[in-house]
Amino acid sequence: MNPRNRTKLALQQGRTVSALWLESASPELAEVAVWAGWKTILIDNEHGVSSLEHTAHLVRAIEAAGGEAVLRIPANDPTYLKKVLDMGIRSIMVPMVNSAEQAQAIVDACRYPPQGQRGYAAPIVRASGYGAFSDYARQANDDLLLITQIEHVEAADNVEAIAEVDGIDMLFIGPNDLAGSMGQLERLEAPEVRDLIGGLERRIAGSGRWMGTITGPGRDVANLAQSGYRFVAGPNDIALFANNLRKEAALWREQSADFDAC
Repeated sequence: MNPRNRTKLALQQGRTVSALWLESASPELAEVAVWAGWKTILIDNEHGVSSLEHTAHLVRAIEAAGGEAVLRIPANDPTYLKKVLDMGIRSIMVPMVNSAEQAQAIVDACRYPPQGQRGYAAPIVRASGYGAFSDYARQANDDLLLITQIEHVEAADNVEAIAEVDGIDMLFIGPNDLAGSMGQLERLEAPEVRDLIGGLERRIAGSGRWMGTITGPGRDVANLAQSGYRFVAGPNDIALFANNLRKEAALWREQSADFDAC
């Protein structure tokens, strides 16, 4: 039997899942992250550089180290979705979902009939262990975690309709793009931005769908969990690497006058 989606199981148990963003295409960094304690890795193929081939290597590295992969795809593309599902991705995040019609298109692309219209190649794809998991097609719909991002004022207007789409599991608030769509880019503390996000939290909670977001100033994982969030994406590998390199470079400059010499 195909191993279950442990991220979805944790959510079903009422736990809050913390994830590390993986922006790079480095399997080594993916492995390091899991061994360091980040059991859920959010591979970012919207802003990250990973190709489909890179992504396959990342997923193998994450799973081999004992972690779970969640993949943010670049856009709502049924062909791309088919490929990553066949690759074995079981938790998928789709950016900029602004309407129920867009959400329904995601469900149609990702779920086998009768719930959707996903194309069938189960016996020969990695997701089924290349045919080793004979029950893959029968359990794939139940095992799938579908996350739509709410990150535009249009999506905010339609959030109840998006949440009503059967087959969507989670609505993920993207505060930065949401603020940008309001003319408030990088002003997350603006009263109108905070009011809109607060309203979305209440509306999504009322829909019965799981809710996710990112951390930010005054919004650590504990605060967000208390506010009803069940999936929280925190730091990312590039920022951690860059910030620590800057700190180390500053320390070396203090210790060595020749540090900047060519």
